[in-house]
Amino acid sequence: MLFQIKSYLQFLWHSKNEHAVHSPFVFSLLTKCFYDKKFKSEYNVLKNYRKDLLLNKNTIEVTDFGAGSHVFKSNTRQIAQIAKTAGISIKRAQLLFRIVNYFKPESLLEIGTSLGLATSALASGNPEAKITTLEGCPETAKQAQLQLQKFNCNNVELIVSEFSSYLKNNQTSTINYQLIYFDGNHSKKATLEYFELLLPTITNETVWIFDDIHWSSEMEEAWKIIKNNPKVTVSIDTFQWGLVFFRYEQPKQHFVIRT
Repeated sequence: MLFQIKSYLQFLWHSKNEHAVHSPFVFSLLTKCFYDKKFKSEYNVLKNYRKDLLLNKNTIEVTDFGAGSHVFKSNTRQIAQIAKTAGISIKRAQLLFRIVNYFKPESLLEIGTSLGLATSALASGNPEAKITTLEGCPETAKQAQLQLQKFNCNNVELIVSEFSSYLKNNQTSTINYQLIYFDGNHSKKATLEYFELLLPTITNETVWIFDDIHWSSEMEEAWKIIKNNPKVTVSIDTFQWGLVFFRYEQPKQHFVIRT
């Protein structure tokens, strides 16, 4: 926790808003998407999806393949508590919805479904898109599937698999994922492995979002390596997320942005 506080203070010191951005691409993204304050009717779906989970007092046995939890000490966890402490916040879910709605990607990949809170935002952002979401824990995946069906997120295919195994064995290099949301294993090794395995899928329009880039010193190291990769031309650090773009015509620029 102390590490994250120090990281956040550094973030505040370096962060800017749209007035300090001179890239037309990033300026448009900030003003028309990030800072769009208009209410969207889909926000009600995201709110009700979360509310329904917060009322669920059942427990499940979680299989954790990732870097562990700062909150939970046991793998027997109440669904309501997972939604409350480990799920994406409502503000962040709304921003994820706006990003998908802004770029209109047709094929999306989510690494780390959990209970599907972020998945519902991806699905609502472009109902015409095909969304593939990966979850390693069978019990968590079962709950997410029930919840996604309950809220008519019918454009989602949920696959239960260990993430690196799926990415290595399913010809991902032949699939053009226009947006990928990385929220599965918050370790440096795994994050960089997913990054390298999926690099063959990039195009000029690709958007990648990495969650919890300041979760630990390891994740900060991974983020630094990712944003400095020669194929990454634009990166945006929002503290919670790191977004990267691969736009060939864009000069290499890094932005630290308050949201």
